[in-house]
Amino acid sequence: MQVFRTHGLRLFFMFSVACAVLFVTLHLPAHETKKKEYAVTNAAYKTPQHENHVAREKSVLIHAPHIRQNPELPRGCEVTSLAMLLQQAGVSVDKMELARNIHHVPYWQNQRFGNPHEGFVGSMEHLHEHGYGVYHEPLARLGRDYLPEAVVDLSGKSFDDAVLAQLQKGKPVVVITNAHFRPLSEHAFQYWRTDAGTVKITYQEHAVLVTGYDQTHIVFNDPLGKKNTAADRKAFIKSWEQMGRQAISVRHSA
Repeated sequence: MQVFRTHGLRLFFMFSVACAVLFVTLHLPAHETKKKEYAVTNAAYKTPQHENHVAREKSVLIHAPHIRQNPELPRGCEVTSLAMLLQQAGVSVDKMELARNIHHVPYWQNQRFGNPHEGFVGSMEHLHEHGYGVYHEPLARLGRDYLPEAVVDLSGKSFDDAVLAQLQKGKPVVVITNAHFRPLSEHAFQYWRTDAGTVKITYQEHAVLVTGYDQTHIVFNDPLGKKNTAADRKAFIKSWEQMGRQAISVRHSA
């Protein structure tokens, strides 16, 4: 009886070990298969198509109409850039119409300078007459006369939010910068007394239509230059910030 009990225990132990080995053997391939499936899934996520999508976000170029401000509007860079933006959005309007319709203010009156935040200051067409330029508020108001629900004033935002985000949506952006596309010395600026207070200005002020970018450049249509001109990205952004972060574009649905 004792022999049978001992022998039975041995048989039970051997049977248990065999079952455990069989269980591991049967389940190991399934575990290995899951590992392989997970690796394939990750490989599929990093396909060339995915990499191309990332590359597109790092580089954008929009082919917007290019219009030169000269010879008719030697100080008309802002309205000329706005004409490019509106034409890109499907509006049939030229720079001369915008030059006539934008609000104008005198260059000097009652011992005060004109305010570019209120209208175009002085003469846009004649260099022998005093003139300066116009800032984002009157320019945006003029744009809304043609696209009331679409033109957006993005001034004051970061360059990423005001410009790069719009370009990624296929929308070019009018910006106020300077003619050198790099930061200016403080000696290049003046402070005007206007009816609304002190305004910082520079006679090197300029406006362009930004059409693209890559990791090292900002690309734009220059009313005084060429279509899709490239400038150093960091310098361009700093010059834009120096001019008060002024930017005008259109909504994505426009």
